[in-house]
Amino acid sequence: MQATFMKEDELIQSAKEVFDIEANSIMRLKERQGQEFVEAINILYGSKGKVVVTGMGKSGLIGRKIAATLCSTGTPAVFLHPAESTHGDSGIITRDDVVIGISNSGETGELLNLLPLIKRFGVPLIGMTGKMDSTLAKRSDVVLDVSVEREACPLNKAPTASTTVTLAMGDALAVCLLKKRGFSYEDFLVFHPSGALGKGILYKVSDLMLKDDKLPVVDENLGFIDAVKLISEKKLGCAYILNPDKTLKGVITDGDIRRILLKYGNINDLKVKDVMVLNPKHVNTDDLAAKALSIMEKFSITSLGVTENDKLIGIIHIHDLLKAGVA
Repeated sequence: MQATFMKEDELIQSAKEVFDIEANSIMRLKERQGQEFVEAINILYGSKGKVVVTGMGKSGLIGRKIAATLCSTGTPAVFLHPAESTHGDSGIITRDDVVIGISNSGETGELLNLLPLIKRFGVPLIGMTGKMDSTLAKRSDVVLDVSVEREACPLNKAPTASTTVTLAMGDALAVCLLKKRGFSYEDFLVFHPSGALGKGILYKVSDLMLKDDKLPVVDENLGFIDAVKLISEKKLGCAYILNPDKTLKGVITDGDIRRILLKYGNINDLKVKDVMVLNPKHVNTDDLAAKALSIMEKFSITSLGVTENDKLIGIIHIHDLLKAGVA
């Protein structure tokens, strides 16, 4: 093997070619989806047991990732090494399970050795292969086509585009199952109690919110300039406007103030009711703090009103979430 000198621009161009090949492969995968994918989702969703993912070599590595993603999104899954399956590990498969077999060629010997057991147990088999006329494809109950026109490898040998496409197919299965199960943000955190994803999982909004005299509340008839002064005093970046029954009516934020200053030439006669944003985003006292963080991230805001029986009783700020380790 002889090293080849490549200029920096040649290296960058080569990398871009890899990205193009793999991106185009995924786009072709996208265009192929139809009834087979729906059938696979229905089989996985209807399973009373777990998903057993199996594959050799690079397909096995991708299979491990698919199994891990399924687990973390609410679908119990394990990875079974097909070479070890003939030495007792195949006992992990039960009659209530579903098997996902991954082989680009569809002719991987170790994987095909598992087929008699799968068929004897009557376990549904979802094949993921690049060869739709292969043994795996013919023996599967549902076949998911993960073929590619070519690998990103210039020799067209090393699994590159094919493994990327297979991984994308696994992600699509996991995400669609997540949605079909109604798997929530809070459910996700339950499966990730450690590390950044699960910090502060037990905190509720009521544990971290500010309340009483710290609440930035203004009357809708107050002058806009006076409202800005109050927002500055409270240092929370917002002020809430309430209905007579204490339910939320509107909000003015730091961002709104900037937009108002750009929009209006004369702000001296403006009232809060002229410029407030109606129906502001909010959370309930018994919501998890993680939900508040999710809403803040989704709408690019830094604070939320906290309600109980639809009445404003507090406010939670991104800084409170940071201090608690939720964000």
